[in-house]
Amino acid sequence: MNFANQLVQWYHENKRDLPWRHTTNAYIIWLSEVILQQTRVEQGLPYFNRFLAAYPTVTDFANASEDEILKLWQGLGYYSRGRNMLKTARLVRDEYKGNFPDTYQELIKLKGIGEYTAAAISSFAANEARAVVDGNVYRVLARYFGIDEPINSTKGKKLFQQLADEVLNKEQPGLHNQAMMEFGAVICKPKNPACGICMVRLGCEAFKTNATTQLPVKLKTVKVKERFFNYFLITDGNRILMNKRTGNDIWTGLYDLPLVETPTLPETHEIVTLPQVKAYFGPKLEIEEAFGLQKHVLTHQRLIVRFVKVKSKPVLFEPDWFYVDIEKLHKLALPKIIFKFLTNFFKFENNSLFSN
Repeated sequence: MNFANQLVQWYHENKRDLPWRHTTNAYIIWLSEVILQQTRVEQGLPYFNRFLAAYPTVTDFANASEDEILKLWQGLGYYSRGRNMLKTARLVRDEYKGNFPDTYQELIKLKGIGEYTAAAISSFAANEARAVVDGNVYRVLARYFGIDEPINSTKGKKLFQQLADEVLNKEQPGLHNQAMMEFGAVICKPKNPACGICMVRLGCEAFKTNATTQLPVKLKTVKVKERFFNYFLITDGNRILMNKRTGNDIWTGLYDLPLVETPTLPETHEIVTLPQVKAYFGPKLEIEEAFGLQKHVLTHQRLIVRFVKVKSKPVLFEPDWFYVDIEKLHKLALPKIIFKFLTNFFKFENNSLFSN
């Protein structure tokens, strides 16, 4: 029995019972694939269930507002995925009459759907012979065949795609892809792979050469940028001053607090001397309380965040600032660090939509 057939047999006997594996509906498969990108199944499953309950069809999804989608997305990170999903849903509603396409050539045209997602949907929904190559598949192929070409190099991407195409079971491509991905997630894990119970280990080059920790190889090209955020907590009776984030920066479309970003981290007493702070509050800013520094790590950024509560009201308002009743904060989609701070400050009960 060859390598691919062994994985399919293992999959039949050991696959996890996940809801999107019981359908060929391209919309439902798309929903699961986008939610699970860069998200563990354990974390993504509750989101998938909530989205499908709220929007059982792509037309239902398309008719939602961006605020509604981002609020339901809150806590998953990579918020551009949620915004792109809304654009895709509206395109499908308007140009495909609500019929989600299931062929690779049509799927690849849609916003936010790349080669991997198009291959996954087309193979799972229509059994199209397209090999899926995600992080799990890269890892399985690199270890089993002993390939040390970096998976994120141009040459490496081409090499692994060719290899995935070669081993693909053309008769059952959807089943094959599911088996490869599941095997990588459950057995051939990034750390501490379960080689002791792996049924293909005798043919695995990495196992034979004790190289599982060295494969796959990935070029380190990401430079992490450090940023310093100074947030201002400003209340007015039962209201709080909020800001809607716009532009092309992180968290576009979400809500945070009035912010002054600085090139370095000022001491608390130095905040009142910052020119931008003076412009917002005038020369007599009073800091009522300063909170401990917090760190928030994104894919390419590391945020050092300070929150301060001030007595003074702003004399200059940004166009995207607005007051909202504190009791209505739960309706806003907030970045995780803002949500946690406000939850603790106002002693709100924890929101299950924001669980890790």
